[in-house]
Amino acid sequence: MSNYEEVKYLLDDRVKQYNNIDFIETDPIQIPHHFKKKEDIEIAGFLAATIAWGQRKSIINNANRLMEMMDNAPFEFITESNENEKKVVTGFVHRTFNGNDCLFFLKSLKNIYLNHGGLEQVFTQGYQTEKTTFSALQHFRKIFLEFTHEAHIRKHISDVSSNSSAKRLNMFLRWMVRSDENGVDFGLWKNIPTSALMLPLDVHTGDVGRALSILQRRQNDWKAVEEITSVLRTFDPNDPIKYDYALFGIGAFEGKTTLLRLPTREESEF
Repeated sequence: MSNYEEVKYLLDDRVKQYNNIDFIETDPIQIPHHFKKKEDIEIAGFLAATIAWGQRKSIINNANRLMEMMDNAPFEFITESNENEKKVVTGFVHRTFNGNDCLFFLKSLKNIYLNHGGLEQVFTQGYQTEKTTFSALQHFRKIFLEFTHEAHIRKHISDVSSNSSAKRLNMFLRWMVRSDENGVDFGLWKNIPTSALMLPLDVHTGDVGRALSILQRRQNDWKAVEEITSVLRTFDPNDPIKYDYALFGIGAFEGKTTLLRLPTREESEF
């Protein structure tokens, strides 16, 4: 399937279908939506994105549990609680992300907010070096891991320099940077343009992208992210990652039957 015009019609239609507040009910983005304060939204979003692999129900349940451990005030907990109080998170576990990992994350986040101007500032500084999401993710990882840490901590912070797709970090950036009238993404960060965002590539978006012939690379790695995002930019150069909703929605909620026949121009509302 290689007719990009027909693919665009399909994806535009599915963006309209999935990019709405109903999406929040079944997605980890609901976690930061519990909060109003900017720093709480950022921290809740970052931690929810960090554990966003596996069953979505489990991700949401565990992310809510982690917020409860932090008294549903993540910024205050991270910056003001003492070391003994922070030990409450040592009982946390989500798949391979355990309590000790969580303690390091809280320590690093405290450092970022108290000494580096916060998550937005760190990502923005990285973006400004090369005007790319790649440089933003490189810089963030460097700052996040600047404390001495056990080697296994690194696997929880994707390394794009090693060709990682960085799905969860790209998803977090979509949450923080994208903004539209539908109210799913937050649009809190104004100094990284929406046009620079990269697709959060996972099993669903990768499989659908290949079925639609907008992704040829077989591995879900950074090279694949660059390939499929470059095609999505031809569909909408200003907001290419809105198509994450469409690709994910088709893969997670519809399956292969949707891909057997693309709508024609006359059938599409777009």
